Amino acid sequence: MPTLQEQIEESRREALAALEQVGNSEALEEWNIKYLGKKGQLTGLFRGVGALPPDERARAGQAVNTAKQELEEAYTRARERVVERERGQQLQKEAVDVSLPGRPAHAGHLHVITQTSRDILRAFRDMGFQVYEGPEVELDVYNFELLNIPREHPARSMHDTLYVDERLIGLRDESRPPGDTPPMMLRTHTSPNQIRLMRKFPPPIRVVVPGRTYRAEAIDATHEAYFSQIEGLAVDKKVTLADLKGTLATLARALFGPERLVRFRCDYFPYVEPGVDLAIDCIVCSGTGCRACKYTGWLEIMGAGMVHPQVLINGGIDPDEYSGFAFGLGPERIAMLRHAIDDIRLFYSNDLRFLQQF
Repeated sequence: MPTLQEQIEESRREALAALEQVGNSEALEEWNIKYLGKKGQLTGLFRGVGALPPDERARAGQAVNTAKQELEEAYTRARERVVERERGQQLQKEAVDVSLPGRPAHAGHLHVITQTSRDILRAFRDMGFQVYEGPEVELDVYNFELLNIPREHPARSMHDTLYVDERLIGLRDESRPPGDTPPMMLRTHTSPNQIRLMRKFPPPIRVVVPGRTYRAEAIDATHEAYFSQIEGLAVDKKVTLADLKGTLATLARALFGPERLVRFRCDYFPYVEPGVDLAIDCIVCSGTGCRACKYTGWLEIMGAGMVHPQVLINGGIDPDEYSGFAFGLGPERIAMLRHAIDDIRLFYSNDLRFLQQF
């Protein structure tokens, strides 16, 4: 029977030879358990040292420790080798053939409402209008009061208008008593810019004002709390209703085709007098009557009118010397008519299946 020294040497040589054949992490772990684990060969030989005569224990224990240290160092080197090999194999497996053509980049495009707004602004630009933008957080005096919308008007109810606490946006001076600053809200229309423009620029004025507007609406297929609007204003000497009709008829035909028929009917808006609404012959049935036009043959697209004399005065303009017209339309309404869309909520649902159609 071989001595303990011989068993240690034999186990050492066997372990080193087996380690050379290890090629992956699983085999390396099995080798570690077999030779260096709690129930491994070296551990078993170390327990056998206690059965030797006292004068042989020290030499045998040192031999076991030396062999164990050598195998542990060899194990560390083998682990580095195996890890490096497996990393290289993984990289090779995941390698990309750079000679292959790249994946095409999918270019985005403008939102359908942005496209529609630009079409509208382009039509007005061709008629000599300029573009102006105003604040979305507006004062009550501009949004309502100076536009002939009295305090008892239902639009000024908190159920219809989103009011803003000035303290939340850093505009309120806490040293001043409550109630001494005009209320603020998210603008309900772009019409406040009529007053701002008239006070800022002397006539002649010919501008369109695009922007976002907000109302506390019950959201459904035809109503949104957030929507776009484009306001228009023209002020000069001898501006008449005929100028308004010609401008809006040109716009309708630029957006819906040169064959469009237009219809003007009286309507009421507090800041114009007289007020009108503009309709076009139905683009679905060409005016014969269908579900889209509710069998009337006409589709209403916007409201307009001659600027009220009091609004001119509020803007610092003499109504005896100047006159003007104003109008407002919603790009969402225009887009729904142009593309036969029956639900306004689709525009802001962020559904690419819908947006990629335009």
